[in-house]
Amino acid sequence: MGMTLDKEARQGLTLLSPTALYALLMLAAPLAMVVTFSFWTQNYLDIETTLTLDNYREAWSKPIYQVLMIRSLKISLLVTVVTVVLAFPIAYFLSFHVKNRKALWLFLITVPFWTSYLLRVFLWKVILGYNGVLNTALMELGLIAEPLTFILYNANAVVLTLAHAWAPFAILPIFVALEKIDRSLLEAAEDLGDGPVRRFFRITLPLAMPGVIASTLIVLIPTVGDFITPKLVGGTDGLMIANMIQIQFGKANNAPLGAALAVSSMMIVAVISLIIYAAGKKFGGRVQ
Repeated sequence: MGMTLDKEARQGLTLLSPTALYALLMLAAPLAMVVTFSFWTQNYLDIETTLTLDNYREAWSKPIYQVLMIRSLKISLLVTVVTVVLAFPIAYFLSFHVKNRKALWLFLITVPFWTSYLLRVFLWKVILGYNGVLNTALMELGLIAEPLTFILYNANAVVLTLAHAWAPFAILPIFVALEKIDRSLLEAAEDLGDGPVRRFFRITLPLAMPGVIASTLIVLIPTVGDFITPKLVGGTDGLMIANMIQIQFGKANNAPLGAALAVSSMMIVAVISLIIYAAGKKFGGRVQ
């Protein structure tokens, strides 16, 4: 029996080892490198490996970094709310009202992924620009006298572009969660006199919370670290902490400070994600 277990254990380790090695090399090692860098200092090309907290002191005390971090969190939370709120009705429609060809509908949702993310951002620049598609159409219809200036090169444009880019990622997890709901529960609630709204808030939404939580985290975590969209459509009022991290690793030639900013933002996002997860799990358990 012991030899059998040993053999099974060896087979399990053999199967697990490539995955574990890949995770260590591609995930753990780069993360450990960034964390280590954050405790060093850099003077142009010279790296001082003496451990210090100076980078974190500067990252947490300098006003510009505080402003960028708060703005990044506000934009990311707003993008998350907008994306998930708009994604839920689409996922609900697909799950409860589309009887045939669901695969085709899901296929159409993934069509935007066929084009480059960078290309999609540039297309939003064309749409929202001063002489772009939207302003031209509104002026042709006589709804505005001059082009709107508040729809590009600010936080509004960043929110709109990111919400569009991450919409499919929000729709699919919610759809999967809705598909797993036992329809007999809804039928029983209807037989007991619950109306559509009451059934939705007492059964459908709580049971769909795992998908909502997944969608929230899938959208929130990457958008905090997005630097391409703020750079292309955000302007000075739409820049985020990721843009400052890019500058520190690039033009400023101060990788340790950039690493400290990256680790700090990662810790803040991790705390917010845990709070969202705990709140979602608590609400999801309230199926009455």
